[in-house]
Amino acid sequence: MKNIVISALVLFFAVSSANASQKSGCELAQVGAVEVSWTGYKTQKKVGVGGVFDSVVYTPVAKSGENFRSILVGSSVVIDTSSVNSKHEDRDGKLAKFFFGMMSEKNVNAKIVDIKADKRVKDAPRTGVVSVEIEMNGVKKTVPMTYSFSDDIFEAKGTIDILDFSAGDALSSINKACFDLHEGKTWSEAGIAFKTKIEAILCNVKPLKE
Repeated sequence: MKNIVISALVLFFAVSSANASQKSGCELAQVGAVEVSWTGYKTQKKVGVGGVFDSVVYTPVAKSGENFRSILVGSSVVIDTSSVNSKHEDRDGKLAKFFFGMMSEKNVNAKIVDIKADKRVKDAPRTGVVSVEIEMNGVKKTVPMTYSFSDDIFEAKGTIDILDFSAGDALSSINKACFDLHEGKTWSEAGIAFKTKIEAILCNVKPLKE
């Protein structure tokens, strides 16, 4: 009888351990750097001009986790605005001096504070909204950004208004410096985006069906 009880307990713990392993499924891990990009607009026709920042210091909240929330929410970046790169040297010099140079701080700080997934659609990219707290020119604003995840690439896009960050002087400054090229119109609206590579790791077991 004693041996039967011991055997039953061993079987119970073995099954419990197997189920626990199955529930954990794969882990997600960010691989490589985070690319931060932007789009500004000029002229009455709202012509877009885009670029990136070459110097972005990313601090992840965790190296890996079971879902997007565990590896993204709490992660932050520090963006050196003098590293603005639109692949046009003269333009980049003007942006660094007459726009970002007019702000109270050289860096832009951003932190992911929340993420909400849309309802899953079979055979379609995962989508949702990620909330990012942005601090620029001494002002903090939380900005919603729509994200998509497909082929290991997580990409989020959003829109900000420069005037929301008390940067009217910076906007006027760059409009004046580029008056002819912008035909007298520089928009306060700007597009922002970031992307990073996220891979599934430790997938030796199949997760239980939801």
